[in-house]
Amino acid sequence: MNNEAGIITNLEELETFLISVETGGLGLTNVAGVAMATNNKDGRRFVAVLDDKHQLLLSRWVTEEVFQTGQDLVRNGTNRTTH
Repeated sequence: MNNEAGIITNLEELETFLISVETGGLGLTNVAGVAMATNNKDGRRFVAVLDDKHQLLLSRWVTEEVFQTGQDLVRNGTNRTTH
C-alpha cells in the first residue's frame, strides 16, 4: 500500500484526496476511477485509484468510519468547484 503514514481519518481528508485525484494534482495518468476496497490479507480498508484496466495506481488507507461514511463521496465524486 502507498502512503502508510497518511491514513485518511475523516471525510474532509477523503474529499481533499478525491479532489487531488480529480484535478490531476497527484500527477497520475490514465485514471479511470476511484473505489473503496478491503485488503484481502488483513481486512484493512482503503481507497484505490484505478486505471482503465482496473489496475491499482495509488491507494490510501482509511479508517473503518471513513470507509462506512465515505462511500457515497467516492461513488458520486465531490461537489466542489475547483480551479
